[in-house]
Amino acid sequence: MMIQFVNPEFFFLLPLLALVAWKLPNFRLLSPLRLVLTLVLILALTHPILNKGGAQLDLWLLIDRSDSTNGLGASHWSEIHSILESHKKKDDRIRVVDFAQNAVLRQDLNTMFESPTSSTNMEEALNFTLANVDPTRSNRILMLTDGYPTGPLKKSVAGLQEAKISVDYRLLTTRNEQDVAISDVRIPSRIRPGESYILEVSLSGPAGLSTSVPWTISRNGGEPLKGTAQLHKGKGKIRLTDRIENTGSAVYEVIISPSDDPIVGNNRAVCYTESGAGNTVLLLSGYKNDPLVPIIQSQGFKVLQPVEPMALSAADLSDVGSVIINNLSASKLSSDFLRALKYYVNEQGGGLLMCGGRHSFGAGGYFSSAIDDLLPVSMELKKDKIHMLVAMSMVMDRSGSMACSTGGGLTKMDLANSGVCRTIDLLTDEDFLSVTVVDTQPHEIVTMSPIGENRERMKRSISHIESMGGGIYVKEGLEAGWKELQKATVGTRHMILFADADDSEEPGDYEKFLEKLTAEGVTLSVIALGNTASADAQLLEQLAELGGGRIFFCERDSEIPQVFAQETMSVARSLFIKEPTPLQETMGWLQIAASSPQWPKHIDGYNLSYLKDGATAACLSGDDYNAPLLAFWNRGAGRCAAITFPMAGEHSQTVRQWAEYGDMVQTLVRWLNRPLPPEGYSVRTEIQGNLLNVLLYYSDANIPQMAKQMPTLSLELSSKQSDEIVHGSWELLKPGVYQYSYQLEPNTLARGAVHIGKHVLPFGPLTLQTNPEWNFSDDVKAQFFDLVQKTGGQERLDLISIFDAPRNQSSLDLQVYLIWSGLLLLVVEALLSKIGLLPRKKVA
Repeated sequence: MMIQFVNPEFFFLLPLLALVAWKLPNFRLLSPLRLVLTLVLILALTHPILNKGGAQLDLWLLIDRSDSTNGLGASHWSEIHSILESHKKKDDRIRVVDFAQNAVLRQDLNTMFESPTSSTNMEEALNFTLANVDPTRSNRILMLTDGYPTGPLKKSVAGLQEAKISVDYRLLTTRNEQDVAISDVRIPSRIRPGESYILEVSLSGPAGLSTSVPWTISRNGGEPLKGTAQLHKGKGKIRLTDRIENTGSAVYEVIISPSDDPIVGNNRAVCYTESGAGNTVLLLSGYKNDPLVPIIQSQGFKVLQPVEPMALSAADLSDVGSVIINNLSASKLSSDFLRALKYYVNEQGGGLLMCGGRHSFGAGGYFSSAIDDLLPVSMELKKDKIHMLVAMSMVMDRSGSMACSTGGGLTKMDLANSGVCRTIDLLTDEDFLSVTVVDTQPHEIVTMSPIGENRERMKRSISHIESMGGGIYVKEGLEAGWKELQKATVGTRHMILFADADDSEEPGDYEKFLEKLTAEGVTLSVIALGNTASADAQLLEQLAELGGGRIFFCERDSEIPQVFAQETMSVARSLFIKEPTPLQETMGWLQIAASSPQWPKHIDGYNLSYLKDGATAACLSGDDYNAPLLAFWNRGAGRCAAITFPMAGEHSQTVRQWAEYGDMVQTLVRWLNRPLPPEGYSVRTEIQGNLLNVLLYYSDANIPQMAKQMPTLSLELSSKQSDEIVHGSWELLKPGVYQYSYQLEPNTLARGAVHIGKHVLPFGPLTLQTNPEWNFSDDVKAQFFDLVQKTGGQERLDLISIFDAPRNQSSLDLQVYLIWSGLLLLVVEALLSKIGLLPRKKVA
């Protein structure tokens, strides 16, 4: 801020008044009050004006770096910036902001833009600019963009108008004029089982185009339907009728294959629909004819028992009230599904029950898994007296792919090294271990040795393993591992092969080799980096199957250490007691039932574990371990239970003949199953562009309750590499409706839960149907032009003209305030003189 004087010549009165004060002291010009009055009047005569700023301009150059611009923003900005710099006025500044998914203020003109470019988050860029403007200067935005934002711009308009900042633009010309795209997919978000519904796909292309467009549509990854859609004058539709008999969620994938299409990013769409008729029990069983099914069905619950548990995902938890895992190995379930159970229980209020057997708990590889924290029993054996010595041979891939970064300064090799070190920590001093790394040749890192005093030395050697390039030769690795195992004579001999599922070569005659290996009592498990669709996944699956072991696919690099721990426990530190054991009841059962059953006197076997702090045991083993046989607890909004003895198959005969077997199962399922939500509430979801809107509807009768405790909302966002939970804040959309909005990223699955006291309203899964980055519809571009018009902006073909645009200069005229101040001082002086408080003129 600065002060300007319109009539500065009146300051020449000051020396004249000083002379008068000296020569004519009777005027009392040097008295404090009159001196102030005189100075105020002279200052008023100079007509001072306070300049608040705005004469200087900050021109914000926002450069669209998203995928849809095809790099044009990055290639054109330097020339535009140079023109602006050479024609700006004195004291003007050019400030550069790069944006795509995020916005970054460029400090150095040579700085590389490192934000993800999969979306045009224009609102984020505008809000970022608003947060960084200098309010004492004029501000204007020049946007270099294709004009297609991936989300609404309504909130940005209000902020820009309030700050009086105009948005000018210069359009980047892309190749979308000839693009054929999926413009919309319509499907009911929720249907009843057995109800028919229509899937409608809208296609768009150039206005004059009439052509045939091949398409495929698949449901839940099954065999796709194929057909051809006719595009007439740039418009076309695909309509299919479908029906879902079971409850749960169905995912549809739509793919079009237009010829000579310049942009393929909008040729694929994914959408979900939910089928529900009340809560359902999802039974994941290791038995073909599980005896739990008729018991659960007798209580009115629908039981889902999938044929391929490995294909399960978070989508399969839709409308499921509880999940039962009955003696099914963790290697039979995808890591995505196991991770999904954590949010399902803690936030969506679902129930989880695990039943015992040789493929359950620690023996089934659930130690250190994603659901370990959910279970009320600990699988890490603390005081086991029975332990079979183990010799483990680790064969590790150190090919070139293992050098890839996983974030945080770590590589895939570092995580694999950490996994082997975790294995060493879990083995006892008496166990044996060897480590061999393989590229095109095997290399011994640790020869077969007892852990004992070698533990720390082994870990130091392993932590220094580095990727050395090339690919992994499977045959050489397996033969080297077997050579090491032959040095050990302990009871259990096991080999773990860690390999990249996209880079496993030269398996040789592995069938014959593994036949020889298993004949010697050796088992082989595989930890594969990748998924079942990876190039060499089938080979690695066959290796594990023929080797009598398990296979774990790690899509997320961060899972590698915990998978090593899971496999180690399942081989070396898990214990299934396979002998009759007395059963000792407690009073714990009364916490979930009105009366205690007549428990059987003994059971035929159980998985040894220990009760976690905060959990309740309904009965314990009557042996030296005093281990929990049935335990339960609350976890977040949900409930979890564990039955550590088998409920079917071998070692279950006594329990299945128990008269109250069915009553126990029914009581647990009713206790675990998510309760129905309170009346007068419902949740709906909608997606606009990349904006997910969650709408909470409530009746007038619920207003008093909401005034006491507002419902809360959580949202889980899952991608291939990470999970994130965000907690939303509601805004009142209109009476009876609250809304929460969140910007979704492509390839992200969203699930959510609204908590109303002790009740839960789950929703999802949801994902972007099409990638809004490739949506070039007129409606999307109209949002951008509407923002430009409402902020007073315009297209700038002549870049130099932007510096002649009106500036938001503001000032304050101080003259009127000084005149009124002078008059007030004059009145005060007269008043003080009247009452005699000021000295009068002396009489000679």
